[in-house]
Amino acid sequence: MRDDIKINDRALALQNQIIEKLEKVFDTDVELDVYNLGLIYEINLDETGLCKIVMTFTDTACDCAESLPIEIVAGLKQIEGIKDIKVEVTWSPAWKITRISRYGRIALGLPPR
Repeated sequence: MRDDIKINDRALALQNQIIEKLEKVFDTDVELDVYNLGLIYEINLDETGLCKIVMTFTDTACDCAESLPIEIVAGLKQIEGIKDIKVEVTWSPAWKITRISRYGRIALGLPPR
């Protein structure tokens, strides 16, 4: 799991499956998945199976602001142990290009840092 994503122990136990699903959800404006783009800030899974995702977008006018949360919910619902998903969008802190992962930077043709 990325160091810049807050994650609790229950979600950490499912991290590989969660990452796999998040890497399949693409921001079509940037052509990179939400995980490597750095849009995910927090992942929490409670004892009832509710998974709360706190995320942002690259811009307040992002064309996929409505579709990405729906795609995240659809993907995460496929994971055993996750019964419900709540996606919360935040603008604080604002997304910065430094949140893009090394893989994401290479995929976008940016210096890998």
